[in-house]
Amino acid sequence: MQYLAKVQKKSFLGGAELLLLARQTSETVWELLSSEQIVETSRLIAYQEEQLVLVEIEASNQIQAVEDATGWVLELVDQYLAHGVTPGMLRQEIERAERWRQSLTLKSQEVDRRALETAARRDEIQELERNLKQERENLEARQSELEALERRLSQDQAKP
Repeated sequence: MQYLAKVQKKSFLGGAELLLLARQTSETVWELLSSEQIVETSRLIAYQEEQLVLVEIEASNQIQAVEDATGWVLELVDQYLAHGVTPGMLRQEIERAERWRQSLTLKSQEVDRRALETAARRDEIQELERNLKQERENLEARQSELEALERRLSQDQAKP
C-alpha cells in the first residue's frame, strides 16, 4: 500500500523514521491518517528530514520502496489547483452528480412503471380481442344455424 510520509528523523546509518500522513485507498482516492503512525527503516535513504516522500509498504509492514513526493505533489497542483479546482467545487460537482443520478433513477422508475402499465393494457386488449373473437364465432355459428333453419323452413313451405 502506498503512503505519503514525511522524513522525521534520520539515523547515523542512513535509515530513518517516517511519519505516515496519508494512505492511498484506491487508484484515485487518498485518506488522511487520523492517528500518528511512524515506521522505521534501516535502509539507506537519500532524503532529508522534513522532506515528503511516497512510501510503498507491504502487508508485513516492510518498506518496499521510498521515492521523492515532489513530482507527485506538483502534478496534483497542476491537475487540480492550477485550474481553480477547489474542494468546494468538487463537493458541488459531487452533489450535482448525485442529484442527476437520483433524477435518472426516478425517470427510470417512471419508465418501468409505464412499461408495466403498457404491458397490463396490452394484456387487457388481447383478452378483449379473444373475447370478441369468441363472440364473433358464436354469432357466426348462430347465424349459420339460423340460415340453415330458414332454408329448412323455406324448403318445408315449398313442399305441398
